[in-house]
Amino acid sequence: MKTYRCNLRRVRLVILVCQVGLILMTEAQIPERCIGHETYRPPGNSDITVYCGTEYMDLSIFLCPVYQALYDESQMAINKQFNKPECFGTADWTVDPPVLKFRFPSSPISFCNNDIKIYNQAESLFSDFSNIQFINISGSVTSVDPSAGMITYRPQILYKFSCVYPMQYLLNSTKLGISGVNLAIQDNNGSFISTLSMQLYKDARYQEMLFIPKTGLYPKTKIYVAVKAANLIDRFNVLLDRCYATTSPYAIHSTYYDLFVGCNRDAQTKVEINGESQEAHFHFETFRFVEHKNQQISTFYLHCVTRLCEVSSCHRLLPS
Repeated sequence: MKTYRCNLRRVRLVILVCQVGLILMTEAQIPERCIGHETYRPPGNSDITVYCGTEYMDLSIFLCPVYQALYDESQMAINKQFNKPECFGTADWTVDPPVLKFRFPSSPISFCNNDIKIYNQAESLFSDFSNIQFINISGSVTSVDPSAGMITYRPQILYKFSCVYPMQYLLNSTKLGISGVNLAIQDNNGSFISTLSMQLYKDARYQEMLFIPKTGLYPKTKIYVAVKAANLIDRFNVLLDRCYATTSPYAIHSTYYDLFVGCNRDAQTKVEINGESQEAHFHFETFRFVEHKNQQISTFYLHCVTRLCEVSSCHRLLPS
């Protein structure tokens, strides 16, 4: 009996030594860049920076607070999607302070189970048109606790992010010279405009690209225009509210001529597909601005006010 008690004490001593060893190992795993750094503190709301880009959403989270809470970059993921490698971030120790970076597409496609909500807002840059829609993409970066027990001594880390994008844009400036045309789509709205493109064709099947000689086009030449969306789920279609020509690259404070606004259109303009798919088609005949009467070439710029509409609501936005 006496021998049994002695062995029991030895077992307890071994367990205690192992526990102390684990604590010391955990402390030793603090990255050198975080030791003594001002951000080596408990996580806070100011630790995350969100950039709502034209093509990507970028998240940047201070890394040292993550380690202070006894986690590391492998235990942080978007919306608890820990079984998807693309939902994890990348540690950047080359910057000060060190950060954990996430990047994913800002197009309206659910990434890592992000939440997508669409709502209407009456006032916007395009207040001439009603029912302007906006899309909100939101989610969170959360920690996973490696402890499998009933309790834990680690705090839960939760960083929330959100970006709001308009669903209507001014797609410009395609330069047309009668004679002369050059395609130049500007990424100018900080929104989904990067998923939209405008292309010119010379045939009704929209297959032959339009290339203009230096001598230009003759008046009344038919130009076929396609506005397309890329990298979208089937939830959205492309709808053109207005397409018009201006005498300068700038849509504001410039002489303009409307090809169509809603159901009102120029006699030589025909809208073929609009709000029915992820492409919109129309064609018009080339013309000259009268103010260019003393110029050999009449140059103008094509603009289209374009929106992405939910398939279920596109018919309500079409002009009657």
